[in-house]
Amino acid sequence: MNIFRIPELRNKLFFTIGLLCVYRIGFYIPLPGVDSGALNNYIKLQSTGNTALGQINNYLSLFSGGTLQYATVFGLGIMPYISSAIIFQLLGTVIPSLEKLKKEGEPGMRKINEWTRYATVALCAVQAVFWLYRLSSRDQDHPHGFLYPDVYYNHFMMFWVIGMFAMIAGGIFLMWLGEQIDQFGIGNGISLIIMAGIVSRIPAAIQDVWSNTSFRVTASATTHYGIGTILFLVAAFIGVVSGAILLEMSQRRITIQQAKHIRGRHVYGGQSQYLPLRVNHGGVMPIIFASSLMLFPQLLFSALAPHFSQSNVFAVFYESFQQGQYLYVLAYIAMIYFFSYFWNTVQFQPKEMADQLRDYGSFIRGLRPGKRTAEYLENVMMRVTYCGAAFLSIIALVPTVVSHYMGVNYTTTQFLGGTGLLIVVSVLVDFINRVEANLVMRNYEGLTDAGSSTTRPPRPPNSPPRLEASNSRYPNPSIKGFTA
Repeated sequence: MNIFRIPELRNKLFFTIGLLCVYRIGFYIPLPGVDSGALNNYIKLQSTGNTALGQINNYLSLFSGGTLQYATVFGLGIMPYISSAIIFQLLGTVIPSLEKLKKEGEPGMRKINEWTRYATVALCAVQAVFWLYRLSSRDQDHPHGFLYPDVYYNHFMMFWVIGMFAMIAGGIFLMWLGEQIDQFGIGNGISLIIMAGIVSRIPAAIQDVWSNTSFRVTASATTHYGIGTILFLVAAFIGVVSGAILLEMSQRRITIQQAKHIRGRHVYGGQSQYLPLRVNHGGVMPIIFASSLMLFPQLLFSALAPHFSQSNVFAVFYESFQQGQYLYVLAYIAMIYFFSYFWNTVQFQPKEMADQLRDYGSFIRGLRPGKRTAEYLENVMMRVTYCGAAFLSIIALVPTVVSHYMGVNYTTTQFLGGTGLLIVVSVLVDFINRVEANLVMRNYEGLTDAGSSTTRPPRPPNSPPRLEASNSRYPNPSIKGFTA
């Protein structure tokens, strides 16, 4: 509760909550001319089945807060901005001009952010075209698409014009909300918007568990979950959340030594510090990439299997790549390992880190600065990434295994691990760290023992001088790229 005792920090918190409420209000503003009830029922029917289209919808709804099934102005969510940011982040490692801009510091990053916004508008336009086409496409079950007959026959072009402008404006507005939270609020705005969309699905999961629970030792004929299943879900949730926090906070700390400098009669430097290397350096990105690619085999084999007999190889592969199957699990783990090392290669630059250590007069004990230090950092990061990818695979597979072998709805099990849980945990950990940093920056007395004053007690006479920043456990904040 210390955060509410500082007016500036309290105002930032209320500002952030207010903008997140604006995001949730836009969640309920539908596109004109769309039959939201028919669309909602159709997507719910697709999502309940173990089909590739249902899994794609669950995956997209995880980031958009479920707005696609209601066809709202915020239906595209924040995904276009995230996609464009990831594209420029990857291009920055292969295009020399972008890499040069990144090294220029703040001016170069402003230029890249400007290009990212332009790319976001283009992606919003492309995704809006596909989504509006799906809403207006005719089939046997929906002869007017998901539009009202009057709109389909008399105002079809007007629907496309309004729908395009509304969805593009909604995506740009969400991008603007995230930037306003970054500038005037507290926390990462884009991450908080994603977390708000994920957390908004929790009431539906709780309602599903409550409606299918019988307070008996075993499940009855009319319900799916007994007391044993509920206790297992609660224990699994606590265990997975604890593991996700441990994975997010885990570091491999390498001791670095500062060189001693003699200036006149004084000796400077010679302090020991730590270089923290995150165990899960890729964050949630390996799971996002792996989950996306694992949808394509199901779509491909589901499209090819009906054109052949049931004994053909396409039908066998289609069954093998269903969630929870042995081949699916092996391929999913292999994808997570691959993208963990891929993202580590893209983001972690041991040569630049070794050069920065040398430039700031620091070195790793027993290693020469330069090439030998870079090789050592790369080898350590490879071993650390192996352990992080293993832990990441376990957390990612918990929802699939529980849903497949215990018959629990995937709407509920997705909060036992996977992408959504890791995003929520990482965003909350980052939010708490930012709040604590603001409190420490203001020397708030609530952080000291027993609420004592922030001023240090007077030293007794003839006491030895204090050693400031001696044996610091954290790296020099002036060294770029060393923060965990």
